[in-house]
Amino acid sequence: MTVKDTPEEWRVTATTTPFRGNKTSVRTDDVVMPDGTVVKRDYQVHPGSVAILALDGTGRVLVLRQYRHPVRQKLWEIPAGLLDVPGENPLHAAQRELYEEAHVKAEDWRVLTDVYTTPGGCDEAVRIFLARELSEAEGERFQVSEEEADMELARVDLAELVRGVLAGELHNNCLAVGVLALTAALAGDGLEALRPAEAPWPARPFEA
Repeated sequence: MTVKDTPEEWRVTATTTPFRGNKTSVRTDDVVMPDGTVVKRDYQVHPGSVAILALDGTGRVLVLRQYRHPVRQKLWEIPAGLLDVPGENPLHAAQRELYEEAHVKAEDWRVLTDVYTTPGGCDEAVRIFLARELSEAEGERFQVSEEEADMELARVDLAELVRGVLAGELHNNCLAVGVLALTAALAGDGLEALRPAEAPWPARPFEA
C-alpha cells in the first residue's frame, strides 16, 4: 500500500461567504456526504504561506519571538509570511520574508516539507523551506510595524529546539514541523536528497 494524500472533491450544492477580512475570509459550503446527506462545512479561506528554517554553519536555527494575540502568548517561530500575490513563486516570497524579518539572505534553498496547518477548518497550505549558507543582507533594514516591531531575533541550536518541541515548551507549528523534519532528513538520506526549491506545489500552483 502506498501511503500518499490524493486529490478529491465532494460535490458542493451551495456556497456563501459570511465574513471577508483583510487577508482571509470564512466560507460555508453545503457538501454532499457519501450517504447522500448534505451538511454545512465552515472554514477559513487562506492565501497560503511560506516559512523558512534558516540553518547557519554551526547548526543553529534562526528564530523569532513574536506576540500572537489569538493564543495570548509570545511564541518562538521561524520566519514566515503570506503569499500575498496569487500565483506568486513561493521561493521568491520566502527570500523576501527572510530579508524583511531577519535581514538575512541565503545561497542554498531547498524544500523541507509542505503541510496543511489546520485542514479540518482552514485551507491554509504552507511550504517550509530549508535555507543555508546565510549572510547579512545588503542595504537598509526593512521597517517593521505592529506586532513585528516588538519581535526578538536569536539563533538556537537545532537540538535545543527539538528538545523544546518535545517538552511542550515550543508550540508554533512551522517551527515544530520544520525542526523535526530537518532532524529526520539529517538522520536519513541527508539534506542533498531534499526536493529542489522550485519543486512543484499542487496546493498553491505557481509560475517559475
